[in-house]
Amino acid sequence: MTDSIPYLYPDKWLNKASAGERVASELRIRMIAGLIESGSKLSENQLASEFSVSRSPVREALKLLAAENLIRLERMGAVVLGLSEKEIQEIYDVRLLIETFVFERLVKMDTTDLVKELSKTLEMMKIAIKYKDADDFSFEDVLFHETIIRSIDHSHIFMIWKNLKPTLESLILISMRMRFKEKYDDFDRIVHNHELYIEAIRRKDRDLMIESLHKNFDDVQGSVEDLWRSQQIYSEGVESDD
Repeated sequence: MTDSIPYLYPDKWLNKASAGERVASELRIRMIAGLIESGSKLSENQLASEFSVSRSPVREALKLLAAENLIRLERMGAVVLGLSEKEIQEIYDVRLLIETFVFERLVKMDTTDLVKELSKTLEMMKIAIKYKDADDFSFEDVLFHETIIRSIDHSHIFMIWKNLKPTLESLILISMRMRFKEKYDDFDRIVHNHELYIEAIRRKDRDLMIESLHKNFDDVQGSVEDLWRSQQIYSEGVESDD
């Protein structure tokens, strides 16, 4: 670990987090951003010193990351396994399966309140775009999809989503930070895709939902490319700081 690595995870997202969850959130995003490389060794003592916590929250953080298969636990620390491009694609595959299942439930439900809630969230996303706030946009984007998933009140589907969410939100955050810097004009298309989601749910239109899902998930390759570009920039930034 290097003391010069900047904090990447938004502090405002951690209001209700335990000390261990805070450490895990920062380590996770550093791994996904490529600032902590696969094969790196993490020491409990070094992490405790860097994050100004005792070893107990560090152990909690490492257990969380091990459960996500991002690290392998060892005595007094861990080895970083990282996240491959194949694993990223698989995460989005599972998300696609979840949202496809959810829509099949939504066509049998009254979606009036859901449409209103999603419309409000989309307006917050537009405000974040206006003010070029990648962190707020990412937060609202994750909330948009979580609201859809939560709406069918399916405990096991939501449990799968919760297991995916920590890694997924870091992927989205890194990608959106890059897009705000280098592909800002692309957000008109992203907003339109979310408008398609809402309209498909409002009309309970399977064909429109399939179209909106494809428009969103065919964009995953672009997100992966943004991630690799972000890793390069973050690494260059750390090197220049050194």
